[in-house]
Amino acid sequence: MTDSRPPLPHLDWLEADAIHVLREVAGQCAAPALLFSGGKDSVCLLRLAEKAFRPARFPFPLLHVDTGHNYAEVLDFRDRRAAELGERLVVRSLEDSIRRGRVVLAHPGEPRNRHQSVTLLDAIAELGLDACIGGARRDEEKARAKERVFSFRDEFGQWDPKNQRPELWSLYNARIRPGENIRAFPISNWTELDVWQYIARERLELPSIYFAHRRPVVRRGGALVPVTALTPPRPGERVEELSVRFRTVGDITCTAPVESTAATLEEIVAETAATTVTERGATRLDDQASEASMEQRKKEGYF
Repeated sequence: MTDSRPPLPHLDWLEADAIHVLREVAGQCAAPALLFSGGKDSVCLLRLAEKAFRPARFPFPLLHVDTGHNYAEVLDFRDRRAAELGERLVVRSLEDSIRRGRVVLAHPGEPRNRHQSVTLLDAIAELGLDACIGGARRDEEKARAKERVFSFRDEFGQWDPKNQRPELWSLYNARIRPGENIRAFPISNWTELDVWQYIARERLELPSIYFAHRRPVVRRGGALVPVTALTPPRPGERVEELSVRFRTVGDITCTAPVESTAATLEEIVAETAATTVTERGATRLDDQASEASMEQRKKEGYF
């Protein structure tokens, strides 16, 4: 007998697969957490978790590692969204790691993004977590493309790309020994365009900096660097006020906007479909410094 039903739109397939992963984490893991920064990928994860578990509460808390250098608009949105959902939000601060001597910066202005690993691993140990659900996608860059949906981390939080478990037929193995950890990535197979199409379809609210707005910037190394107290212009740089938006949001010192007039979800979808530059390649200043930097950070326990 042939199946006469029409095929599901690709977003429905991706959504169903991601919900399956979330339920596998909840079913197999004793103490998971969902990493929620307020960024667009984690906003998608929240909607997927709603579809996976509502009307019940999420079977895990929301966890954010705050570098102390995040955009205020994103942190305000993070807090408000968690409160609207009535879910527990746990925030651990890199500033605390610095005060306790767990993180030592080379100089006060050093980018903090790579140091988040220490705060995350400390939070995992403190909260007794055996799994962390993240919004990483394979299309972001080469190191993430090597990662499985259920990414195994050893007792030191380290990732070995050559020592990962097979995931044939979407069967996932979350068995670990005490101290080990699983990082689960439900939207691993999504693209940036998929994310924006899903946000548009679901009419999801986002921090305002994802949409076109005017902001002072300087041109540096082929990127637009926002002018802030943390990223002041260097001698000889000319400050311009341009219409920009952020494709990805992270630490202020390493996240650059792109020039854009896209002020609606539909305009962002169209702009994303037409772009030929990868999301992180265009906007993450820390990734531009070294192609191998992300892989090394992941081996040290990064998201």
